[in-house]
Parts: sequence; structure tokens; C-alpha cells
Amino acid sequence: MGPSFSIPFDPCVNKVFQCLDKRVSYTHNLKKNLVDLEKTMGELNAKREDLLRRVKREEDRGLQRLAEIQVWLNKVETIESRVNDLLNARNTELQRLCLCGFCSKSLMTSYHYGKNVFLTLREVEKLKRRVFEEISGQALTSEVEEQQLQPTIIGQETMLDKAWKHLMEDGVGIMGMYGMGGVGKTTLLTQINNKFSKDRCGFHYVIWVVVSKEFQIEKILDEIALKVGLDKGEWKEKEKRQKVDLIYNFLRKKKFVLFLDDIWEKVDLAQIGVPFPTRENGCKVAFTTHSQDVCARMGVADSMEVKCLMENVAFDLFQKKVGQKTLDCDPGIPDLARKIARKCCGLPLALNIIGETMSCKKTIQEWRNAIDVLNSYAAEFSGMDDKILPLLKYSYDSLKGENIKSCLLYCALFPEDAIILKEELIEYWICEEIIDGSEGIERAEDKGYEIIGSLVRSSLLMEGVNGIGQSVVTMHDVVREMALWIASELGKQKEAFIVRAGVGLREIPKVKNWNVVRKMSLMENKIHHLIGSFECMELTTLLLGRGEYGNISSGLIEMISSEFFNYMPKLVVLDLSNNLRLFKLPEGISNLVSLQYLNLKATGTRRLPKKGLRGLKKLIHLDLEYTPNLESIAGISSLYNLKVLKLRDSRFSWDLDTVKELESLEQLEILTATTATINPGLEPFLSSHRLMSRSRFLEISGVYVSSQNRRHLESFRISLSGTMDKLSEFRIESCRISEIKMGRICSFLSLVEVYIINCESLRELTFLMFAPNLRKLYVEDGEDLEDIINKEKACEVQISGIVPFHKLKKLYLYNLPKLKNIYWSPLPFPCLQTVEVKRCRNLRKLPLNSESGKQGDNGLVITYSETSWIEGVEWEDEATKIHFLFSCIEKEY
Repeated sequence: MGPSFSIPFDPCVNKVFQCLDKRVSYTHNLKKNLVDLEKTMGELNAKREDLLRRVKREEDRGLQRLAEIQVWLNKVETIESRVNDLLNARNTELQRLCLCGFCSKSLMTSYHYGKNVFLTLREVEKLKRRVFEEISGQALTSEVEEQQLQPTIIGQETMLDKAWKHLMEDGVGIMGMYGMGGVGKTTLLTQINNKFSKDRCGFHYVIWVVVSKEFQIEKILDEIALKVGLDKGEWKEKEKRQKVDLIYNFLRKKKFVLFLDDIWEKVDLAQIGVPFPTRENGCKVAFTTHSQDVCARMGVADSMEVKCLMENVAFDLFQKKVGQKTLDCDPGIPDLARKIARKCCGLPLALNIIGETMSCKKTIQEWRNAIDVLNSYAAEFSGMDDKILPLLKYSYDSLKGENIKSCLLYCALFPEDAIILKEELIEYWICEEIIDGSEGIERAEDKGYEIIGSLVRSSLLMEGVNGIGQSVVTMHDVVREMALWIASELGKQKEAFIVRAGVGLREIPKVKNWNVVRKMSLMENKIHHLIGSFECMELTTLLLGRGEYGNISSGLIEMISSEFFNYMPKLVVLDLSNNLRLFKLPEGISNLVSLQYLNLKATGTRRLPKKGLRGLKKLIHLDLEYTPNLESIAGISSLYNLKVLKLRDSRFSWDLDTVKELESLEQLEILTATTATINPGLEPFLSSHRLMSRSRFLEISGVYVSSQNRRHLESFRISLSGTMDKLSEFRIESCRISEIKMGRICSFLSLVEVYIINCESLRELTFLMFAPNLRKLYVEDGEDLEDIINKEKACEVQISGIVPFHKLKKLYLYNLPKLKNIYWSPLPFPCLQTVEVKRCRNLRKLPLNSESGKQGDNGLVITYSETSWIEGVEWEDEATKIHFLFSCIEKEY
């Protein structure tokens, strides 16, 4: 700071000189101090940059910079500004100095400037000397926003545990939970969110966003910004793209969990600035939706279905809502409470709301009335039309297309808890023209299955398989009530859609205005006679049959008066199925000029009304299956628009005239038929390329002849030639067919099930080579059967390059004493799961090697009835033996 001087005066005088010395040094050393200030500030800036790089590395690891670091950085920023101001004034101030800096043209100005430079230099040096051992600590993150839960949560403990464990798995980035409205999806997601309030599990941010049906990207961006603290300052003025980028750049180095509640369509994470969760970044996204389709579009491989509660658990929830005090008011109330709870079918929303409603009902009469209301028209029950049904209606409203919505409403025509055949449901839809059948029935059927899939994935229908392997759907009772409510125009027009199925009616219900009735379902009732006429000028659907739905063994309708159909000009669908006592149709059926669907399946019908048929010019679907009393279908050729004719297990006698009438049906696309071997029409029928190419089900049966007499009949051959690509199921039963001959052009592309039962003379089934999609083969009681596929015959018809049974899943071989071969060499059988062998003593070689059969879980299992048989099997090699012996099961038949 330059030389100083001191003269030995009085101490007071000495202090004065020291003060003057200091002040003179501010100007005398100004030039040097400015150089030092500039140099030291540069070194301080370099230190700041080094520190910021260290801080960034720590923050990228999810750590938070220490507060003292930020204070130091703020001080550097402040002093940098001061230094810049001083350096900017440098030239002016230096020009004021004279006498080597010991004097100035403006002494006070130079003094203050020089002092400021000196003091600033000291501060810069002090900041530069600061050393930081630690620069970061655990990140300070926002608290988890705990979502409010209803006080009573019952029955979701197992699902919660499963969902939590699944979400926390290392390989799971996105978890989707789907289910019908009111099933408890949001409650589950809320419980998972709230678990993070107790233990963050290393996540910096836990973000909850309600998406809802009105999906708005801007709203979601604002919600995320709010949760992570980015909504300050100029956030609202930013463009959407800027918001997306800001959120993305903030979250990409953070570990977060994002909860999206109630999404109705795919949410593109990139559009809301959310980095895609991966194993590497450890982030998670969990969402709820009504639709399984949404889960798939969100990239969820293993979506989780939230199901309704089991009956006992549901009743526990209902009891808690009602309260023990109310349940104890009358000894009869608990039993009635269980009935009401059962009506909710385990849906938590319905259990909660109806339980709350019933909590103040103290008398047995009020509870009985509640059951009456729920049974007759549940929408009138308190809380249904304003709390339960509107919530479910969101799922209905989200369906894309009015035809899909109409298909759903149609399902409500069936009784409660009905098990509805998919095939039957689609037939209704096609004939009602909800699905366009103009481009072919099969194409329309495919569309129907697609619609059912959409309804299932939207959690509005549930699918399954019945006891005989047929595909079925069911409808939740509360969803059914919602459909009935919508179909009646939200309760304003109840008589437009009358459904009294399975309620024990003994007569047609009373209706105030028949002219507004559009659809009426009286399935599963106890009505014996349909008498009189009703002016149903708008009626399009009348269901009076019985399906596989309830407990009534068969319908009870015995008689329909001639005038009953007089005033139903728009009737399109008439179902009278399963009324075994209905032996005759009235000629008045000819008045149904718009009828397209007539179901007489499993009725006692003996003959078709010839005059009546002539009026049914628009009929495209006629079901006469399982009609044991049917004597003839004479006159059917008048139904010239018929596309679907079902004659399976109908007992009428086929003759040449029958075949000619059927061949005259130019619009016919689908035929199912059972014909007896003694019928003179069998050979013409099998020879008819037109009829064979349209047959979906074919049964050749000799059941009309006793087994004793059948032994005296001569065996005969049948020929299958041409294209039979619609044939799905083929049965031969109780016949003396010695050979099934094949033409050079023979094809069974759709054949999936074959049953050969009690056919004494048949020696081989080589025709199965032409059935590449066969799934099930059942052969029983074939005394003379030696081969399934005969090598010599296969060579005769020049079959080459065909590997049979590629899609076969089930093979049953029962009581075939002469059977030696299934095939002459090992086959891959990639889909085969089940082989059952019973009393086939000469079958020593199976066409298997160690690679045959379905592999992995649910692999091939061989079931046998006799230990001696399995011990005598000649395996391809030791590896094959070891492979299959472990999966062989002995079974008593």
C-alpha cells in the first residue's frame, strides 16, 4: 500500500498523522489496488465457476445445495456488480490524480473512490479465501400431498398390497389399474399416494393429478408445476411449449412418482413434460382408467383389474355403512340387508350410497319396500339417479359410436345375472341392424366380437366361458340398471323399454300406452297363453324365450292366439326359444312384415305355418335347432331372403325335396344341420356344393336306429369334396360309415372341433389332414378304427408338405381297441395341452418326441386309465420318455 512515515511527536499528533497516512494511501496506491482488484475478481469468478460445476453434479444426483453455498454465491454476484462499477470508472478517477498520487484535482472524490476500491478488494479477497468442505445435503422436497379418504375402506387390503408391490418393482415404470366406475380405483390409488407421506422411498417428488374425461394438457401442466414449485413468476405468461420444456428439464434429473387419476384416453407423457419412467431413472407413473384399452395404449404390459368385492366382504362394508344400531332395530332387518347388499353385486359405490340411505330406516316395512323398489325399477331408489348411475354413465358416454352404445343397452334386455352367449347376442345385433350385415354375415359377426371386446375392455361387460366351452358375457347388475335408465331416457319414458325378465309373470304386464313401447323383454316368466292383440305400432323387439339365463327349466308358453301379432308392423326380432310346449305357430305371424329374426329353438314346433311364412319376406335369420317334434320344413323356400338357417339336432326327415328347397335359398350364407344316415336326402345333401360350402355345423347321425338293428345295416361310404371352409364343428355319431372319402379339392379351414362317436366300421380319419386349424378331436367307441391319419391313404390323395394337428389343443381317444397309429412319425404339436387315452390297448406308439407338445407352463399332459398301457408305450427315444413320463397322470374313468 506504499511507504508511510512517522515523526515522534505527542501521541495525539501521532494518531493524526497515522490517519492522514491511511487516507493518502487510498489515492497514492489506487492504481495498484485497481490492478489487484481486477485480478482477484477474476480468480474469484473462476472459483465460483468451479463451485457451480460441483454443485450441479451433486444436484444431478438429486441432492440439494447447502444454504451457505447459496449465500456465498449471492455475495459473489453482488460484489461482482460493485467491482464492475469501480472498474468502469477507473480511467476517469486515475486522470484526477497528480504528484504521484499524493494529490488530486478533486481530493474528496478521489479519496472516496480509493477507499471504496480498497475495501472492495478486501471483501473479494475474503470471499476468495472461503473453503467449502461440503456443498450439498439431502434434497429438500415438497411434502407429499395426502389425499382425503373415506373413513370406511373394506376389502381392498389384498389389492392394495398387490398394487404397491407391483409399482415398487425395479422393472415397472408405468402401472395401470382399470375397472368399472365405482369399483374403488381412485380409493386404491389414493391409498398408494398416502403411503408415500410416511416413507418417501427415495423419491424427490410425489405428484397427484386428476385428469378426468375433459382432458386438458394446459390444466395438467399447471397442476404439475404447482406440485413441484414451478408455478411462480412468469409461469402463466409462458407458451405451452415453454411450460412443457421447463417441466421436462426440471424433472429429468429428479426421481418422481406421478399419479394420474381417472384418465379416459392415452396421456402422452411427452406432451405434459414428463420424462418416460425407466429402470435407469427409477421414476414411476401410476394411473386409473375405466378401459383396459387405455392401459394398452399407455404401454402397460400387465394391467391390473380392480374387481368388485366378494359377497361376504361386500356385506361387511354394507353393514358398516348401515350401522349396527339400525340392524338391531328388528330381527328381520339383517336378512333383508343381505338381500339388498347382494343387489349391489360387490360394487363399493353402490354399497356405500345404498348403505347410507338405509342407515336411517328402522322398520322392517321400510326395508321390504326398498327391496321392492330395487327389484322393480332401481333408478327410483334414493341416490341411484343422482350419485350412482350418472357416474357409470360416463363410461357409456365415452363409447365411440352410437352402434356400440346401442349394443350395450341391448344387453339389459336379458334377466339379472344372465349368462349371455356372445353368438346369440351378435345375431340380435345384426338382425336389429345395429351392425351392418349387408357385406356378409361373417364380416358382421367379426364386427360384433370387436364390439363385445370394446365393452369388456371398458369394464361394462364381463366375459367368460360356460360349462360347455361357449364364449359368454355377463352384465353387472348396477351397469344393467344404468343401461335401463338410459334406455328409458333417464327415467322419463319407462314404457319405451320394458324389461320384466325373470320376475315370474303369469300374464303380459299392463302398459298405459302400447304405442310408445319399442322393446319388450319377458324372458324367463310363467306366461302360458299369449291372447288378444295389442297396438304396438313402434315395437321392434319382443323376447319371450328362455336362454341359459335363470333357474326356470323351460319356457311355459303353450299357445299364441291368431290375432296376437296383428298390430306389430315394425317388429324385427321375435324370440320364442325354449318353450317346449309351444307346438304350433299362428298363421297370423304373417302380419310381421318387418320381421328379420325368428327364434324357435327348443320349441315343440311340429310344422312351419305355410301361409304364415309367405308374409315374412324380410326374414334373414331362422333358428329351428333342437326341435325334436319338427316333422318337416316344407315351404321354407318362400323365405327367399333367408341368410341364416339353423337346423342342428332337428328331427325332421330329409328328402330330396328338402334339399332342393334349401338349394333354392339364394341368399343363404350360414347353415347348421343334423341329418340321419337313413334319410334319403343325405347323399344329395352331402353332394350339394352350395349347401356344404355354407354349413357351419354338420352332424351325421344314426340315432334313430337302435344299436341292435344297426348291426344288421350295411356299412356305407360318404364323400366330402369341395370347399367346406365355413364348417366349424363336425360330428358323426352312431353310424356304420366305413369310409370318409375325400376329393382332390377338399378344405376345412374353419374346422375346430371334430367328434367321432360310436362308429363301428370306420377305419381311419385321414380327412383331418385338410383341417389345419383343428383344436379339439374326440374319438370314442370305434371298434374298427386303426389309424387317425392313414399313411397309404394320405399318399393316395397326394398330400405333401402338410403337417397335421399344428393347432390341436385337446385329443381324446376312448375305447378304440384296434387303434395302432395316430400318425406315422413324430409331430411338433406346438399347441397340444391334453391327451387322454382310455382302453386303447394296441396304441403303442405316440407321434411324439422330446420337442413335441406345448412347452412351459400348462404344457402337454398325458392322461391314461391303465398302468399297463403307459408301461407298454414305445417312446421315440429316452429323452422323449423322460420328458413325458413326468407329465403322465393316471385317471379313473
